[in-house]
Amino acid sequence: MEYLSQFWNYAAPFLLVLTVLVFVHELGHYWVARRAGVRVETFSIGFGRELTGWTDRAGTRWKIGWLPLGGYVKMFGDSDAASSPDHEAGQAMTAEERAVSFHHKPLGWRAAIVAAGPVANFLFAILIFAVLFMSYGRPFTPPVVGSTIEGMPADKAGMKAGDRIVSINGQAIDRFEEIQRVVLINLDQPLTVEFERDGQRMSAPLVPVIIEETDRLGNKMRLARLGIRSSGQRDIETIRSPVTAVWRAVEETWLQTTGSLKAVGQMLTGRRTADELSGPLGIAKISGEAAQVSWAALIALAATLSISLGLINLFPIPMLDGGHLVFYAIEALRGRPLGAQAQEYGFRFGLVLVLSLMLFATWQDLVRLRVVQYLVSIVS
Repeated sequence: MEYLSQFWNYAAPFLLVLTVLVFVHELGHYWVARRAGVRVETFSIGFGRELTGWTDRAGTRWKIGWLPLGGYVKMFGDSDAASSPDHEAGQAMTAEERAVSFHHKPLGWRAAIVAAGPVANFLFAILIFAVLFMSYGRPFTPPVVGSTIEGMPADKAGMKAGDRIVSINGQAIDRFEEIQRVVLINLDQPLTVEFERDGQRMSAPLVPVIIEETDRLGNKMRLARLGIRSSGQRDIETIRSPVTAVWRAVEETWLQTTGSLKAVGQMLTGRRTADELSGPLGIAKISGEAAQVSWAALIALAATLSISLGLINLFPIPMLDGGHLVFYAIEALRGRPLGAQAQEYGFRFGLVLVLSLMLFATWQDLVRLRVVQYLVSIVS
């Protein structure tokens, strides 16, 4: 079991990245809450018993829990780390206490505090990409066809080596990586590919071929292929202007966000299998492999994971930030909050759903990493 024998090679980078991303997420909640005049009781990285901590002048307890797989900000008026309202305590509050209670703040402030966590993750990803683009440059491969695979869609459509792809379905293409992203996300949907050959603009309708591949983690994935190989040329786009770097970083963050949303939609409709989901173990392995390549690779992975963390937290599931925002949207429409019982049932459902998804993803990791097979071999 090479993975288990090198546990810390994978666990250490993963825990480092996770801790930073969780801190950024919770800092977003904390910062806006403080701007709104909310008293923050606890800022915790990790769950469970406190290992170490301190209390600042504002009365906030900053602490590190023994289970470093998340974190939370507990505000005055919350009954738990999930920011569930303490209705009984709320009714007994004095006017001074209500002034600093999260659940007694206007709807707009509450929504802003909740949304600040995911927003902080997106902004952090933009910052990482911008810094990487300015320091390391932006690697890219020109969108030029190096060769086509015989019998594949590009070959059948008459595309040849040297053709420069300029757009797919009307979307401008500047890098070969953009071709791969568009094709992978659209799966087997028809694509209109425009390309240049000897100065002439040409167009070809292509339907990608779906193949099944297994990645390094054992994931079986349905991938779309046009049968185009790159020219192999690798260039570096040097970005010196901070404004340009930030703009490119915003573009990258947007592309990864929309691509993830489309992939989730395909899973829900059955066009893409849930086997592609990765849990903590799978992410830990990817983090370890990125760290072994270079720190820049690990930092780039942190940006992608920050986007994922922000996006997941916006899903409309009670217990997550998105679930809270749904409750606030309903409150805005009704003119009053949902009843205490309805909110409690919602949080219970959200807890069950989140735990189920985590268990499923972790089980997928255990199977892909052959941990289950290894354990069976020990006891059989």
